[in-house]
Amino acid sequence: MTNYGWNNRISWLMLVPVVVLSLALLFAAPASAQVAGATLSGLVTDENGGAVAGAGVSVKNLGTGDTRELTTNSDGFYSAPNLIPGSYEVRVTAEGFQALLQRDITLRVGAQQALNLTLKVGELTQTVEVNAAPPDIQTTSSTISATVDSTTIRQLPLNGRDWTSLATLEPGVVSIPNQATTSFSANKGNRGFGNQLSNGGHRANENSYRVNGISINDYSNSAPGGATGVNLGVDGVQEFSVLTSNYTAEYGRTSGAVLNAITKSGTDEFHGTGYIFDRDSIFDARNFFDPAKIPTFHRVQFGASGGTAIVKDKTFVFANYEGLRQSSSSSGTIHVPSQEARNGQLCVAAGGNPCASLNTITVNPQIVPYLALWPCSTTCQSATFTDTVALDSVTPNHANENYVITRMDQKLTSKDNLSGAYFFDSGPQNQTDPLGNTVHEVFSRRQMISGEETHIFSPAVANTLRAGYSRVVGKINTPVSGDAVATDAALAIAPGAKPHLKFLSQGSPQLLDWVASTNSTTPGIPSNFTTMLSIPKARTPSNLVLSSNACNTTSWSN
Repeated sequence: MTNYGWNNRISWLMLVPVVVLSLALLFAAPASAQVAGATLSGLVTDENGGAVAGAGVSVKNLGTGDTRELTTNSDGFYSAPNLIPGSYEVRVTAEGFQALLQRDITLRVGAQQALNLTLKVGELTQTVEVNAAPPDIQTTSSTISATVDSTTIRQLPLNGRDWTSLATLEPGVVSIPNQATTSFSANKGNRGFGNQLSNGGHRANENSYRVNGISINDYSNSAPGGATGVNLGVDGVQEFSVLTSNYTAEYGRTSGAVLNAITKSGTDEFHGTGYIFDRDSIFDARNFFDPAKIPTFHRVQFGASGGTAIVKDKTFVFANYEGLRQSSSSSGTIHVPSQEARNGQLCVAAGGNPCASLNTITVNPQIVPYLALWPCSTTCQSATFTDTVALDSVTPNHANENYVITRMDQKLTSKDNLSGAYFFDSGPQNQTDPLGNTVHEVFSRRQMISGEETHIFSPAVANTLRAGYSRVVGKINTPVSGDAVATDAALAIAPGAKPHLKFLSQGSPQLLDWVASTNSTTPGIPSNFTTMLSIPKARTPSNLVLSSNACNTTSWSN
């Protein structure tokens, strides 16, 4: 069966509401932090605790050199909203006071950081430098949240390098156990390919995932991820916050956790990485179901990232590429008809013996071509006094995924900043069915583009206009190839149709089931056709039946 999932999301902050809001803010207190940026605010006072009005506050980004100039109001209050997360320093000047320089300020994504500053009486030419980092406490917000910074993202071991899995470091956030795998017989894509998380008992599709303020939830409103089940881009994410409770209405559309990430940006100094990670089955232990030789597993993840300034202090770019190449296999057991059963020699039970004797029946010639769908190795051919034979099955799996993310920041004027980002993630995963007849493909493609413009109207008022578009496509278990038996048109439901097989059950010692599913877009051919072959054991050998849901039945009997 093939499922197509798609999702198109457009996030717009419409122009008219923005203008109205901006005008309203001219007569109101400064706004709180935006979804993606950070806000730095506080009071400037003298040594006696009195407010210092009209003080100049300069907030400088040490990475890009961008400076936000502010002026305290009559209460000595200042606020710098929508700052790019990173390292900052703040300089305060006021007539009759010594200048104050506060260094080592770190702003996190979506944070509302309070920084109160005290000036000393003295000459303006004198400067007091404070090198101790201020407390990283958000006293202006009741939101329960935590931030995973770039150092943690890069240095903690990640199986598959999925940065969203680090959200489980926060209290109350857990990865849902026993998730469906992305494999031949599992349709994980129906609920999203990504790693499903639960926050405080919420469902996985009640979480919100954002990059640069734009929602990247997939078509099932669940966790983002590629066909391999992971969300790549570790080296493209600067940091992300996990909001679990009491977050403000600006996030909206969710009742679970909010994973709010921001991409890296270029700086005046070049910075970059190159990496390769290898995981191989030669380091694995053998599990109970593995054959003598451990099934193959080989995963290589590689890539590079880099960011710099095209024009110092004005134009910055960043890009990251990550590739994933994976070859693996899974081991299991399949039950197939023995050679005796294929020849019409079926077991007869007697005295508690499920196969005390054999009864020979005539095999209907219409059945014979379908028997080739089951492999029959030497073990199968030499087995006696049994209708079914258990065989070891090794199912190969191949994945190929490519992820690219870019960002550009432009300082247009002293009051206008423009930024844009784009990511593309695409790749298939192919797997052979346990009988070795067909190869099915799981495919995912994700894209997101965002743009943001920040305008400073005055030292007390700033406005951000943000727009974004996210699109996700998922295809589940699409047949891509098959052997001579699987593609034999003579075995299809209709002349000329190609039978696409889907293995749903390996059977048991008491019943061997095989199901074939035919999907077709040809006019006049049903879109779904299922065929089942059953060999009940320890019963009279008169019902080896091939039947279909189209109510046409062929059987052989004695």
